[in-house]
Amino acid sequence: MLRPDPRLNLTARFKAFPYQLDAVEAVKGLEYAALFHEQGLGKTKIAVDLALHWLAERTVDTVMIITKRALVENWRQELASHTHIKPGILSQDRKHNFFVFNSSARIVLGHFEVVRSEQPRLEMFLKTRRVGVILDEAQKIKNPSAALTQAFHELREGFARRVIMTGTPVANRPEDIWSQVFFLDGGEALGEDFEAFRSDLSLDNDLHHSPERQKKFADALASVFEKLRAFSIRETKKSTGIELPDKVVRSVTTNMAPHQAKLYDTYREQARAEVMQGGQLAEDDAEAVLKRLLRLVQVTSNPALVDENYKEEPGKVAELNRLVREATDDGSKVIVWTSFVRNAEWLCRRLAEYGAVRVHGELPIEVRNRAIEDFKNREDISVLVATPGAAKEGLTLTVANHAIYYDRSFSLDDYLQSQDRIHRISQKRECYIWNLICDDTIDCWVDSLLSAKRLAAQLLQSDVCKEDYEKAADYDFGRAVAEILNPVAEAE
Repeated sequence: MLRPDPRLNLTARFKAFPYQLDAVEAVKGLEYAALFHEQGLGKTKIAVDLALHWLAERTVDTVMIITKRALVENWRQELASHTHIKPGILSQDRKHNFFVFNSSARIVLGHFEVVRSEQPRLEMFLKTRRVGVILDEAQKIKNPSAALTQAFHELREGFARRVIMTGTPVANRPEDIWSQVFFLDGGEALGEDFEAFRSDLSLDNDLHHSPERQKKFADALASVFEKLRAFSIRETKKSTGIELPDKVVRSVTTNMAPHQAKLYDTYREQARAEVMQGGQLAEDDAEAVLKRLLRLVQVTSNPALVDENYKEEPGKVAELNRLVREATDDGSKVIVWTSFVRNAEWLCRRLAEYGAVRVHGELPIEVRNRAIEDFKNREDISVLVATPGAAKEGLTLTVANHAIYYDRSFSLDDYLQSQDRIHRISQKRECYIWNLICDDTIDCWVDSLLSAKRLAAQLLQSDVCKEDYEKAADYDFGRAVAEILNPVAEAE
């Protein structure tokens, strides 16, 4: 075991909120634990205080904090702000990592991919030190068949303490929770067979046909959290009692421009031929269908994504301009979210009069970080255009109180994580979430599907009771997509 340095200061710089103290108290003595606090409640502070407790009590001699690549710098800043410890930082530089593994660093910070690339050396490291690990945004390992996930499953027994943290354990589908929990307990709570676990939790397009299947689905959802209760904690903004401004979610419907509508009809005909047989969907899985309908989402957003000769102003632009103008006239800053990198570039140019900056996955990390800092600190920059994949997690962007979704994917994680960049601790103003939706298009189905996913996640996470879930549950997204693809049959 690494000898403690008597000069090391293991005290926290700031006090925690009562619910954060409660969380540390609840999990500090457990071999493994899941921290499922809702986004925006300061899980970072809980993790930092837990790491300091482990080190002070010599439960472990080293704490590894693993996060997403884009959040490493954010965590480095948080550790500098909340502790007196300078972490060792793992990167893709193997020579540098050699010195980190052989240093006296008590906290080691790295991203998920470096764990996989350094798996052999990490296995040796775990044999020489008693290590506790905290996985931030643990939904990163939700896919049990991914090589990245399997690396974590293979390493799990080498960690003396294991904690997963995520505000969206059901990142997109109910079965997403299985792999994360398997990393903790090797299958004790949810079983060792992923396919068996998934079989009763499929949110598919045919659910609206069968009340019996709907009941079975609700029963399966409601049973999951009970199996995790002994080692997991879930708090929401409501349950903590903290004072946060209201969050208002509103849909703004628009119509497509004339040429845009013709292009949409063309792609809809192609999509109908691909995914429908005899007037019915050929596939049950909602996401598999949506992946094949991606072009329809792109057309309702910006037809130039599929047709480089498109020059007409898309139907959503006028409403986007109005929302941005009204918010900025009121002295607010705005985040505009889009699922597409090319859209982020295009929208940034369209909103240049507001000093718009952009963040997306094709930009270097340092460029993204600079854009975020400029958005936070410069008065002449009122708009940030971002893709959820690059900016939905780990960031506090409470300088803004308006988030506009120019388009949305089918990912619940993208939607919930991104909107809570503004609705979190330190926000002082009422927050507005605006969803731009082209009427009578695939946008309506995406909206319906996300609502169904969110309610299913709330039941699985025990945010709502089964009775309330069944009163509110709506499985019409399965019917809705067939009607969107086949409007003639609907009219008949």
